[in-house]
Amino acid sequence: QVQLVESGGGVVQPGGSLRLSCATSGFPFNDYVIGWVRQAPGKEREGVTCISTSDGTSYSAESVKGRFAISRDNAKRTVYLQMNSLKPEDTAVYFCAIHFTCERLVPEPRGFPSYGQGTQVTVSS
Repeated sequence: QVQLVESGGGVVQPGGSLRLSCATSGFPFNDYVIGWVRQAPGKEREGVTCISTSDGTSYSAESVKGRFAISRDNAKRTVYLQMNSLKPEDTAVYFCAIHFTCERLVPEPRGFPSYGQGTQVTVSS
């Protein structure tokens, strides 16, 4: 079965950086896109960025462009999210997700993506 295991969340001051990881198993890695979806308290889930595992093409929401970068290591079946210049409004639970196309994840998740359990990111002074 599909397994997506996130790690790397934590508490960071505004302007700081964090790197999230998503280790995957249970599905053909190159047959799906993998992205990061976040959910802040009281808000809908927001797709922030996504990458094609086959050719590395990535897509990002306007809210994170220039600050967040997604990458993948196909040999390790792992996707990373490097988050820089973090802001308090980036505080959310960050979920790793897989889908058929990035358009179905970013900026609004549609259909039935598969999610991991999530990791909390808190940006606060």
